[in-house]
Amino acid sequence: MQLQVTTNGTPGGAVKSAARALDLLDEIAANGPGTQLQLSTRLGIPKSSLHALLRTMTDRGWLQTDPTGSVYQLGIRSLVASSAYLAGDPFLSRAASVMDELAALTEETVNLGRLNGAHVVYTAKRESVHPLRMHSPVGRQLPAYSTALGRAILAEHPETVRAGLVPDAIEPITAHTVTDRDAVLAIIDEAARLGYAAESDESCVGVRCFGVALPFARPAIDGLSISVPKSRLDGGREDFIVETLLGVKARLSLEYGNRTVR
Repeated sequence: MQLQVTTNGTPGGAVKSAARALDLLDEIAANGPGTQLQLSTRLGIPKSSLHALLRTMTDRGWLQTDPTGSVYQLGIRSLVASSAYLAGDPFLSRAASVMDELAALTEETVNLGRLNGAHVVYTAKRESVHPLRMHSPVGRQLPAYSTALGRAILAEHPETVRAGLVPDAIEPITAHTVTDRDAVLAIIDEAARLGYAAESDESCVGVRCFGVALPFARPAIDGLSISVPKSRLDGGREDFIVETLLGVKARLSLEYGNRTVR
């Protein structure tokens, strides 16, 4: 006998209440806390339908409210789940020593990120020793096609895949973000040729980033980047950072070859 699940008509066979709960978590994670009315407007869910969902998720610890009880934000269970994900990911432990090495050699901010659709999610970080640094918290999500780390990962994929992940209309992160689709695809093509990607001011004004994909899966879904304030890029420092990243990538490629270590 086959078990049947009622889906309430949601696309792709999704359970409507579960889909709404996940949409709510995604919305708050991406765009910040909100009142019931604000979240209703942002999600396009009737306020009356949202009330019970907010109460249930708050009771279960996935959401919590501010002292007034009117503004909803992520709760402690969201932290527990995300921490369990990070602790259970086999790649993060492998990448830790590489990140430590890069941070020690360059004294700059080192980011680890993973491709998630057309975006990259930052999964680990080593802070620069300098007070002037890039703000890129773990868990932040940015368009892959507008970051050095994301472009480096996309460059490891077939051209048809890259094209499918770069939208016709690119929303700028800063005033310097390249928004012409053909220009972005050309930048990713160049990254494929060079083995690394770079961008200046596109994700953070005043900062230049350099990224490489990591050969832990085929095609690559993880990458490393080093972010440097442009004021510290002098005396051949850019060449040193690029050579250091490419050296790490080459070493890991020899170590892991075509193995998939997921």
